[in-house]
This record gives sequence, structure tokens and C-alpha cells, in this order.
Amino acid sequence: MQQAIHPKYKEITVKCNCGTSFKTYSTKCSDLSLDICSSCHPFYTGQQKLIDTEGRVDNFKRKFATFGKPQPAATPAPEAKSEAASDDKKST
Repeated sequence: MQQAIHPKYKEITVKCNCGTSFKTYSTKCSDLSLDICSSCHPFYTGQQKLIDTEGRVDNFKRKFATFGKPQPAATPAPEAKSEAASDDKKST
């Protein structure tokens, strides 16, 4: 390993806005300040909230409620009946 080409790898302190801080190693060589970390992120804390101002989640659930379920058998289209009737008129 060549000595002069690699960046310095030093211990830094990472601080979050929630007050949590921890030490890690980085090539940045200066302390980090985070807006959100695993201690306060809703995904990791289990306190995730859905904010639905216009009913979009309800519309999505209603739209895809039958997705993947088998559909009932389709009846013949009324156009097929009208074509048969027009064929009868042509032959007379």
C-alpha cells in the first residue's frame, strides 16, 4: 500500500438535531451535523404517521381494493348481437 496517496481516516463526532451523538471514522476529518438519525427517524422508531389532506390514501385503497382478485366471467358484448342482426337484414 502506498503511503502518500490515501486520504486521512480519522475519528469524528456525528451530532443529530435530536441531541444524539456518536463517534465514527471518516475521511471528511471534521464533525458532522445531521438533521435526522436512526434514533429520531419515524421508520426506525415506529412512530410513522400518514398525513392525508385530500383523501388520497383512501382513494388509492378504494381503487386497488380488487387488484389481484379474480374477475367474474364477462358477458358477450352487445355489439356482437347487433352485428348478427345487421347480417340478417342484409340477407333478406
